[in-house]
Amino acid sequence: MYRIALKMLREDRARFIGMVLSLSFSAIIITQQSSTFLGIMMRTYGTITDTPQADIWVMDPNVRFIDDILPLRDTDLFRVRCVEGVAWAVPFFKGAIRARLLNGQFQTCNLIGIDDSTLIGSPHTMLEGHVEDLRHPDAIIVNYQGAIDKLSRNQAPGLPSIPLRVGDQLELNDRRAKVVGICDMSRTFQSQPVIYTTYNRALTYAPAERKLLSFILVKSDGRMPVRELCKKISQVTNFAAYTKEDFENKTIDYYMRYTGIPINFGFAVFLGLLVGAGIAGLIFFNFITENLKYFALFAAMGASRWLLVKMTMLQALWVAMMGWGIGTGGSALIGYLARKTELTYHLTWPIFLGTGVIIFSICIVALFLSIAKIFKIELGTMFK
Repeated sequence: MYRIALKMLREDRARFIGMVLSLSFSAIIITQQSSTFLGIMMRTYGTITDTPQADIWVMDPNVRFIDDILPLRDTDLFRVRCVEGVAWAVPFFKGAIRARLLNGQFQTCNLIGIDDSTLIGSPHTMLEGHVEDLRHPDAIIVNYQGAIDKLSRNQAPGLPSIPLRVGDQLELNDRRAKVVGICDMSRTFQSQPVIYTTYNRALTYAPAERKLLSFILVKSDGRMPVRELCKKISQVTNFAAYTKEDFENKTIDYYMRYTGIPINFGFAVFLGLLVGAGIAGLIFFNFITENLKYFALFAAMGASRWLLVKMTMLQALWVAMMGWGIGTGGSALIGYLARKTELTYHLTWPIFLGTGVIIFSICIVALFLSIAKIFKIELGTMFK
């Protein structure tokens, strides 16, 4: 009987293909939008992810997210170092600066200054050069995407641009900067190039201000829990201290509350849900209605109502499985093909399973609407 149920689906090809395609389209929209949203959220705290050496980030108490920088005094670094439980504390500069390229054009970049002596906060994946080369005069390291895109040199019209290479020079705030390395790192939220240099050199590149210390990176000595050390630093210095995970969550919370990103992506996911529920549900309901004569025949031959319900349940689950598989597979393929583009895409297993729950829920709702038809079958239906 279960084989007959699946054969009924295959024989009614128009409705079968319509249900699968509508569910697949719904799964693609839900998976793609959710993965893109997650990728964008990960970009917002990319600098934190790319700085794994520190356990704690110390900052002004009014800082709301990673790019909301309220500088501290340089002397505040020594106050943090004096707190019991701190193994080391180093300065960290983060700011925006305009770089003048060799062709005379200007490009806004993210400038990051790391500790001069330890180089803590440096990029962890170098494609060309070495982090230690930052100790050379006027040395900077540029991220790969910025080097091949926005910091590249344009040639004559119709010719490809020339990427920024090791040995090339830039001007940062009218000061010479020499590229000594190319690194790989997370893309920024605004897709701007990222330039690494030492902390003291970053202060010379940055516009003059009274306070320039963006953050203080802290490592625990392991004698107390990290969150307890955060509370102790806050009590002693009156600064905000967050673990890496807490600072990432704080950044995400800001974008979730004060930007329209969640609403825009949530609306797209809701439209995908409506498409699947409306089209697939209606087609499945019509499929059951059109095949009532066959179900009446099975009932006349001795099939119980519960067996007929299980047959329709198998049909609904089979359609849901195919729609879910094709949709999520297609969405994953889109993400794979766009992995080297500006498209942000991060497909995780919770998104994969969540999409499956939504697709199966759509089919289950359509199933329950159709079950009433099964229980109201009259044996005379097959003679009409």
